[in-house]
Amino acid sequence: MTLTEQIICIALAALANFATRLTPFLLFRTEAATPDFVTGLGRFLPAAIMGMLVVYCYRNVNWLGGTHGLPEVIAGVVTVIVHLWKHSLFLTLIVGTLCYMLLINFIF
Repeated sequence: MTLTEQIICIALAALANFATRLTPFLLFRTEAATPDFVTGLGRFLPAAIMGMLVVYCYRNVNWLGGTHGLPEVIAGVVTVIVHLWKHSLFLTLIVGTLCYMLLINFIF
């Protein structure tokens, strides 16, 4: 890929990023009420995304061999406990990931 093609790709990606961030502000101005459909999505999607992440994290766990999924389950439980305790997404992600990495590297 030439330098010109790379610049064009980067420019198109930046333009697409800008357009997708600007569009909601143009569609849903502050004067108009937010449609019920969008409000419903705001209530439903966070739980749906978390469900997808849980399925994604546990999809390749071999429950019948090796560690029987213990590091994954322990790290998942620690993640839930930290989130319920502190309600901090950043802290939850850091502690959950750190717990899993320590478990698979030093214990299991």
